[in-house]
Amino acid sequence: MASGREKAYAYLKDTVLTDPEMQGAFLSEQELADRIGVSRTPIREALLLLAAEDLVELVPKRGARVTPLTGREVRELMELRGVVERYAAQQLVAAERVPLEELRSLLEQQRALTGAEDTREFIAVDHRFHASLVSAVGNALLDRHYDSLRSRQVRAGVVAVYNQQGRQEAVLDEHEAILDALAGGDAQAVCAAIDHHLGSTLKVLLAG
Repeated sequence: MASGREKAYAYLKDTVLTDPEMQGAFLSEQELADRIGVSRTPIREALLLLAAEDLVELVPKRGARVTPLTGREVRELMELRGVVERYAAQQLVAAERVPLEELRSLLEQQRALTGAEDTREFIAVDHRFHASLVSAVGNALLDRHYDSLRSRQVRAGVVAVYNQQGRQEAVLDEHEAILDALAGGDAQAVCAAIDHHLGSTLKVLLAG
């Protein structure tokens, strides 16, 4: 059973921090405690953990503020994702171990989540699509490293969808291109498709 701190941490990271309307906003410890059903102590403990990850900022006499993603952070996030995902794709294509069935299933799940009310779930599945590619390599340290990017990746994805009408459909097309290249066993084409996908997201985010 999850502790109060674990419940608060998970809720803040997966629900509050991924809300585009909360970017840059100050958080009410009491409101969060009431919403989650814990005391304020676990909320404070969770906020300290998030502050250590630079996901929230603790401002003296004002409380915790959700740290917005900066242009530099978004660029660095996409650059790092590109390095990891291209490496994973190259390894899997070379070893002929691409998890095509799993990736196709995730893409179909995304196709059913294109409504505005489905945005967070759409991006959650988006993360699983990319994480499945990385996980298939079988490198536990690489998995942990990539998973550490999850909160920022989901936040960036949600904001991108909110910033540009039709972004969900574009993401589906970009994922289809990645999957087609993987199915064809063309590592160079896969890397190009990954670069195009991440580059498109970056442009949307920087355009605001």
